[in-house]
Amino acid sequence: MIEYYLGIDTDYVVIGLAGLVFLLIIVMLINAVRQRKLRKAYEAFMQGNDGKSLEDTLVERLNQVDHLIEANANNERDVDTLHRKSKQNFRKFGLIKYDALQELGGKLSFTLCMLTDKDDGFILNVVHSREGCYSYVKEIIGGNSIVTLADEEQQALVAALENEG
Repeated sequence: MIEYYLGIDTDYVVIGLAGLVFLLIIVMLINAVRQRKLRKAYEAFMQGNDGKSLEDTLVERLNQVDHLIEANANNERDVDTLHRKSKQNFRKFGLIKYDALQELGGKLSFTLCMLTDKDDGFILNVVHSREGCYSYVKEIIGGNSIVTLADEEQQALVAALENEG
């Protein structure tokens, strides 16, 4: 009947269909082999050393990453806090040793200037004499003193202002 309508011998149609079925069987076998290899690779990938699955390992690592992100955020906050507070600390220093009285020698007197980043702080002047040791403190605001400074105190202030900490 097909031969009558199409003008093709049925033997050729059967041989063509048999060849097509044979080709499809070969493609199916190739896909089955590939699927088996993929399945073995997947099962090996999902098995851990101690029987842990990959999913458990991934969940554990993601939890560790979350913990590290949180710890990093805490560290950044701490560093910012320390940076802010360090600006209030004395970071600039100037020290001048001198002889208050020429007859004593040894440069036992000194002037110490301590300043913050904003050039606020104090000057400590310690004068050593035969009768004793006297100390004086003068406040520094913005790199200046409202009280007149002695030469040694001015030198200590300049040294501290030039010191970048």
